[in-house]
Amino acid sequence: MLEKKVRDLSIDDGSDACSIIAQMFDAGGFMARNLAIAARILEDMLKDDKCFRFISFVGAPIATGLRGVVRDMLKEKMFDAVITTCGALDHDIARSSADYYAGDFGIDDAMLADEKIHRLGNLLIPLANYGPLIERKVQAVLEEVYADGTRECSSSEICKAIGMRLDESSFLYWAARNSIPVFVPGIMDGAVGTQLWLFAQRHRDFRLNLFKDADMLAEVAFRAERTGALMLGGGIAKHHTLWWNQFRGGLDYAVYITTAVEYDGSLSGALVREAISWGKVKQDAKQVTVYGEATLLLPFLYTCMLRAWKEREWSNGGKRGEGG
Repeated sequence: MLEKKVRDLSIDDGSDACSIIAQMFDAGGFMARNLAIAARILEDMLKDDKCFRFISFVGAPIATGLRGVVRDMLKEKMFDAVITTCGALDHDIARSSADYYAGDFGIDDAMLADEKIHRLGNLLIPLANYGPLIERKVQAVLEEVYADGTRECSSSEICKAIGMRLDESSFLYWAARNSIPVFVPGIMDGAVGTQLWLFAQRHRDFRLNLFKDADMLAEVAFRAERTGALMLGGGIAKHHTLWWNQFRGGLDYAVYITTAVEYDGSLSGALVREAISWGKVKQDAKQVTVYGEATLLLPFLYTCMLRAWKEREWSNGGKRGEGG
């Protein structure tokens, strides 16, 4: 137990994020060490040519600049599938055509309501830049899809149709362009879901078929040699990622970033290692839970991930890996 000594961090003007995170492994700095472990796990996962890689995230970070990191991960093809919430679609669509603004956690919400401005934490979203904009965009996409003869869509098919019609700032655009499926198990819980329902009121033969998504996820579960996941926040996105991996004996790599605590028994607060008891993460998996806010931690982790990904490309003769 007393083999590993705690070492002081040594930072100078030549230090970068990766070198500092690497030092955190020996610094014994509570969550700092977990962050260093997370970086090592993600690097191993990215370099594993036989691993099918999931990324799951909740909707709120897509309202922030972290959207750019998620977008770039998919642009680089670091992940093979996305599992997310309807809110992530809502914010991605809105921000592809309009602006969100910096605010403050303490702004008067009654005043904001009078000014027709939504508050998301310390972000400000003009009403006109959200609901009405999403309605126009989604209805136009659905009309095009319907006119082409489509009468039934899975969530991943809807995401691809939307993504192909957004700009390059969008994570949905890069997922669609790189044939990375985006699964939204709770797609009705948000603005896009409401637009699907409204569209179906006018086109009674149009249907949402989530069984198609299940078929695709089942195929991954039964065919992948190894699987890994980076999970940003909990809820349905995290659970759906874990749920489908139980059918193959669990994830081989698992990194979870959360601000929730485990003492209320919630899924969002549950440590990754709790999933071992459910068969959703393998007993010998490389896994860690990092307590912290994703918009703060992920940009630094991404610098390490990007370096590992480039090293993989070089070792593969300059070709990007295709995942599992």
